[in-house]
Amino acid sequence: MKRRVRKHLPNTITCANLFSGCIGIVFAFQGNLLIASYAIFLAAIFDFFDGFASRVLNSYSFIGKDLDSLADMVSFGFLPSAILYELFLKAPQINHVSDYLCYVAFLITVFSALRLAKFNNDTRQSDSFIGLPTPANAIFIASLPLIIEQYEVLARFILNPYTLTVLIVIMCTLLVSELPLMSLKFKNRDFNKNIFRYLLLMFSAILILFFKFVAVPVVIFMYITLSLIQTKITNDKVPG
Repeated sequence: MKRRVRKHLPNTITCANLFSGCIGIVFAFQGNLLIASYAIFLAAIFDFFDGFASRVLNSYSFIGKDLDSLADMVSFGFLPSAILYELFLKAPQINHVSDYLCYVAFLITVFSALRLAKFNNDTRQSDSFIGLPTPANAIFIASLPLIIEQYEVLARFILNPYTLTVLIVIMCTLLVSELPLMSLKFKNRDFNKNIFRYLLLMFSAILILFFKFVAVPVVIFMYITLSLIQTKITNDKVPG
């Protein structure tokens, strides 16, 4: 019994990630973007714990790896595109720009697929990431409807087809870029070896506590910045 639990628990959690993404897509196309955004956050929690369970139970499998990518493709690839598509439709100026511009939203799905395929076949990404991880990208997009709901000034800025298009281009570029970004997996409790992870978690908690969802884009930017600083320091320590 214990052996079966050890074998199937991580994949069960991954399936919960996938299920959350599917439900979120339904709500997104119904125009309920708040629930769709919460579905991404829920999927991200499941995505964290399936990897955590796999490491703790030592139950890694190739099926689990493939299932994780398939679930991420739905929850962090297609669902964010569905949210962006609906944001385009809600933009007051969209009818004066182009009836087809809203389909640019699905470039996030395309580049997320490229990012996941690259991750599965890139041996450099065993302990860190090359390019923005799809969950981080999806969380950034999920924050947009929540920011729109809370801040009218920012809502006018975000609900602009040109703003949305620029954001999509930037996020797609980050997904497949060669940027070295740190993983949030703690292999030990050594403070010096994990200082940038601790800094990210500490400042993220403070920012979210005071600024709520509007802090999410700042946290993503901080994640990229701290990762680049960590990489530079590590490279400077390497002799030659």
